[in-house]
Amino acid sequence: MAELHCHIEGAADPALVLELAERNGIDLGGIIRDGAYVWHDFTSFLAAYDRASTVFQSADDFARLAEDHLTRLADAGTIHAEFFISPDHAEAGGTAPQAYLAGLAEGVRRARHATGIEARMIVVGVRHLGAGRVEAAARFAVAGAMSEPLLTGFGLAGDERSFAPRDFAKAFDIARDAGLGLTAHAGELRGADSVRDTIAALKPQRIGHGVRAIEDDDLVRRIAADGIVLEVCPGSNLALGIFPDAAAHPLRRLVEAGVKVTLNADDPPFFATDLAAEYRFAADAGIGRAGLLALTRNAIEAAFVDPATRQRLLDRLVRDAISLGAPPSRH
Repeated sequence: MAELHCHIEGAADPALVLELAERNGIDLGGIIRDGAYVWHDFTSFLAAYDRASTVFQSADDFARLAEDHLTRLADAGTIHAEFFISPDHAEAGGTAPQAYLAGLAEGVRRARHATGIEARMIVVGVRHLGAGRVEAAARFAVAGAMSEPLLTGFGLAGDERSFAPRDFAKAFDIARDAGLGLTAHAGELRGADSVRDTIAALKPQRIGHGVRAIEDDDLVRRIAADGIVLEVCPGSNLALGIFPDAAAHPLRRLVEAGVKVTLNADDPPFFATDLAAEYRFAADAGIGRAGLLALTRNAIEAAFVDPATRQRLLDRLVRDAISLGAPPSRH
């Protein structure tokens, strides 16, 4: 397995959040009950996410978060993971963005040393905070990537209902000019037009979610023809009511249309999922062993890594497939 779309604060286990809240004297306001996060719609989810993120208040806290997240993934058989980091959330919790980045990088290195998992970080601007804050995040990403090779991408997250994609074109130009990989959330809370406008205005290699592109056959064909990768998160989509049930989710239709789809858990404990569950969802949707391997291959080929790392990951995927008795996926 491999993952490209996960928000690091959203990957925090509730038990860890409770522990750090008590240690750091943070009132969580009832966002965790019976060991699970409590929210009822996208707005309340964002509020719970923001509140949980404030318990991480030092580089050591963030190192522990990244190490815990990646170790869980590695234990489930994941060979590569990318996660989103937000300097705005670090500052809201009282941590300097530079210490935030250093702590997360330390956690990545600890997990890699212990488990062999490869990982990279993608800075995201928070859309609903406005263009100025997103541009500041892009500048932070560029500066951070100069000193931290594990930071390899830039993206747009937050409430898709806020602002138009074109408002963030300058931020994406800043990141693009620095050679960072680009991804942007679209086609989750809003429809196919959001995906189309995001592709036109920001020109990302990957789209976070993108599932509502299915509402426009011409757009789906264009995404497939242009090789734009969709970071699909079925568990998140169902938890947020984007689709009414598993049968309505377009994962299989997108795959059958030739779109380069990847599987991702988004904010796993918030949505009662994990990456292994996302792969089981795909299997239940009728995607066979070879198809699941192809989804992992898509993720590795779209990963924001250097060519040598990509080849090592592809070689490992083939070795793992052979050891499981499955035919290796092909282009």
